[in-house]
Amino acid sequence: LTAAFGDGHNTAACCIADATRRLSPEEEIVVCDLVCETHPLLSDVLKRLYQFAITNWPSSWRLVYRLLAKMKPGEEPPAWQLMMLNALTAIIETKKPRVIVSTYPLYAEIISRARRRIATPPLMTVITDSLSVHPIWVAAPSDLICVADEDTRHVVEQLGVKKEQIRVTGFPVSLAFMDPVPATSARASGRLLYLPSTSVRWFSRTLEALRPLLRRGLHLTLPVGKHASRLHHPLQRFMDSMPEAGIEVIGWTDQMPRLLQTHDVLISKAGGAILHEVLAARCPVVIDYVVPGQEEGNADLLLSNGCALRSYSPDETAAHVTRLLAGDCQLGHQFREKMIPLSLPDAAMQAARQALDLAAKSTTH
Repeated sequence: LTAAFGDGHNTAACCIADATRRLSPEEEIVVCDLVCETHPLLSDVLKRLYQFAITNWPSSWRLVYRLLAKMKPGEEPPAWQLMMLNALTAIIETKKPRVIVSTYPLYAEIISRARRRIATPPLMTVITDSLSVHPIWVAAPSDLICVADEDTRHVVEQLGVKKEQIRVTGFPVSLAFMDPVPATSARASGRLLYLPSTSVRWFSRTLEALRPLLRRGLHLTLPVGKHASRLHHPLQRFMDSMPEAGIEVIGWTDQMPRLLQTHDVLISKAGGAILHEVLAARCPVVIDYVVPGQEEGNADLLLSNGCALRSYSPDETAAHVTRLLAGDCQLGHQFREKMIPLSLPDAAMQAARQALDLAAKSTTH
């Protein structure tokens, strides 16, 4: 069970599904977004509002994030949740799953309500944030909770979850991170990967700050993905002003593991999925934006371990990139070494094993 609010929930769900299929090919794995399936129009509106808020109104989102922590579930589910409850009940009765894996905090409460109606399989919740874990993740019980690291385990314990119910599996990233890195012909001047997620103005200023590096031969790769339409005009203007620059623009891509493994530095916000992919690939990162609340812990995890740099302006972003590339990427190599203890490219396999073990125990009982 997943929900498309941010990329981390879907990434974790799909990667665990892929790992489970590899470990147990005979199993039928169903990945389901109940929010989207039961409320398609509302879901689309909420996703757009969420994306707009975290990009343009971070202070407002921080307030919403804190208010959600104070909300308590009522005796009866609200109407919007009742539709999801009915849909989930139908899936359980039809598919008869042996285990449910959730990568979104809402579902534990819905499954708790479903257990009052029918027999349900055990629930494994995979928390997709590090350190700054919202209380909603554990507001309703799970049979097992998987977290990304030991520090997050301690945070979840402090929220009231028993130690024996928590497993440290790492954040489930693509199985491709487990494959050998192909030989590359990276330029001596460096390869920069930039995942834009800030406002258009901030993005344009960052490109301008990178202009001197591009003039010196820096190769810039820009996977714009869902931001393609809003960034099209400023990006085109910049590229027209530097026709000789080594800039490669990519739309949607499933090659993020290879991109991270073959670039010297990444510029990105502090999303749970991307920062754990950074660790899996051991790619030095400049964090240029942190969504208040849920992403603060992700950033702290890397910053406190000396694996990342935080920037607060486009000029500072460019300065950090320059530092990481200087002297044949000497600082970047130091960052890579510090990432080794935190790098878990097989995290999806570890989570899948936990899910299969939980399913096996429920069957024997």
